[in-house]
Amino acid sequence: MIEETGVDRLYKEFKSLIEYIEKGEEISLRNTVDENFRKALLLSAASYFEYRITSDILEYMSEISNKNELLVSFINNKAISRQYHTYFNWKETNANSFFGLFGDIFSAFIKQEVKNSEQLSSSIKAFLEIGRERNRLVHQDFGTFSLEKTSDEIYQLYRDALVFVNALPNKLRQCLQNNEA
Repeated sequence: MIEETGVDRLYKEFKSLIEYIEKGEEISLRNTVDENFRKALLLSAASYFEYRITSDILEYMSEISNKNELLVSFINNKAISRQYHTYFNWKETNANSFFGLFGDIFSAFIKQEVKNSEQLSSSIKAFLEIGRERNRLVHQDFGTFSLEKTSDEIYQLYRDALVFVNALPNKLRQCLQNNEA
């Protein structure tokens, strides 16, 4: 079973709130709540993914460097902190630019993994769509921005994208093991 995240809790709370509002037949209130919630859900999903990927990379670097605090601090300060949004080409439907940051060996390895897994491929597309929509939301006047996706669609993108986010640390380790053999 996959651990429940803050995004999952937010989604469940929203669904309960909408049910409650609908019982009172407060249509305009429901629409206002829905509009704001969809934005919050999208930002929560994107924020969670940023946290997970940066944390997982740092943990991996700590692990392979035998917990070398000097190296991990350097990586955090120069490659992780405030750099996440430069890792991906958000306009693409693949994460090849991100994979390339780990070098040719990992890039070739993971591209083959993606090619062999439709689930991983579609998960990466969902992940990038969340990032792309997040960028549109925060750079195009958040207060008046009209998000076209429903809360259910956003939540499904999040759930689909989790496959990639959850697989990344294992794929890094698997590639390393394959190349040490």
